[in-house]
Amino acid sequence: MVTTLRERRDDPVETDEQFRASLRAFLSEHHPGRGPKDPTERLAWQKAWLATLFDAGYAGPSWPREFGGMELSFARQVIYQEEYAKARVPRPLGTGLGIAAPTIIKYGTAEQKQRFLRPMLRGDMVWAQGYSEPGAGSDLPALRTSARREGGDPDSPNAEYIVNGQKVWNSAADIADIIFTLVRTGPPGSRQDGISYLLIDVHAPGVTVRPLRDLTGDAHFCEIFFNDVRVPVANRIGAENGGWPLVRTSLGHERAAGAMNQAALYRRVLDELIELAHERGATADPLVRDRLADFEMRVWIMRLTGMRTIADIMAKGEPGPASSTSRLFIVTFEQDLHEFALDLLGCYGILGRRDPHAVQRGRWVWGFLRTRASTIGAGTAEIQRNTIAEQVLGLPRDPAMPDVRRSR
Repeated sequence: MVTTLRERRDDPVETDEQFRASLRAFLSEHHPGRGPKDPTERLAWQKAWLATLFDAGYAGPSWPREFGGMELSFARQVIYQEEYAKARVPRPLGTGLGIAAPTIIKYGTAEQKQRFLRPMLRGDMVWAQGYSEPGAGSDLPALRTSARREGGDPDSPNAEYIVNGQKVWNSAADIADIIFTLVRTGPPGSRQDGISYLLIDVHAPGVTVRPLRDLTGDAHFCEIFFNDVRVPVANRIGAENGGWPLVRTSLGHERAAGAMNQAALYRRVLDELIELAHERGATADPLVRDRLADFEMRVWIMRLTGMRTIADIMAKGEPGPASSTSRLFIVTFEQDLHEFALDLLGCYGILGRRDPHAVQRGRWVWGFLRTRASTIGAGTAEIQRNTIAEQVLGLPRDPAMPDVRRSR
């Protein structure tokens, strides 16, 4: 029987390599096997794995222990992400763990932390983000989804918000239980000064979720409609009309969350791409070797940048605007990598996953199509560049763009 981390984590004499070995052993011995294809069965399979992680004390490497996390040191968070990616076990569901959780930990009440955090980490409740709107994507302060309060003052336990509006490009909303979303509680035109941060039950009357099919043929995104949805005031994080500082925390952690785990993931993916190049007999070409060397350097840069981001969060509590640099670096890298993979495949690069002649069941083609959206999600590449220019490099603001110091 593998000793759980809850029994070991306070051992002062355990070395980092002993921690790595014990984590690797746990992931190997408790590996859930290949997931079922049926969507309902697959969701149950993923939830069961997350519950196994939590119950054994191997969930939430950066989370405080009081909420069920591991509260690992910087070095061990890096080790955790590396071993988790290598193990090929199910990844967390939804977008709550890396985005909503840090916001609730920083701004939520004691009751909200107790009610939401542990079920989120264990996978009992799946969370999805509700920020973007059809008319307010990168210009987030222009959002129009409204929340009208009735039944009392902003802190009355009997008061409710009546929410109406639409959100779009919402990952995992079709399997979510909670939408953490932004709503307009101030008057029209109040922009960031009239935004509140609400948690909405997806199963509440008036909530409609519609999947959106993308280039891959799958539905990774959804659109959400709110029609007179009643939300208790107790589900507001922070003050009424005071949601903008929370947004900045969420966005910073959203961009930072992908830094280290993406570095670990793409270490494995690049190794598999190198194997593909060998299989295709392409490694004799010096241009191919040059591209692979370039990807190797970029994976190392990604890893080092992720480590720096984690260090900043541990030191300051926030990733800061520099998280935009890692986000922009990752999304351009994954697009370049999959474009190169299709070049290696030649004419096989037009065969999708359902074609019997597809190489590796069409995974590289699927990845190419999937990463077309990479430079749009979590803030477009253009917005990231403006954030970097203004907040990191100190350059003058682009007058043609929304003020990123007050928006993204």
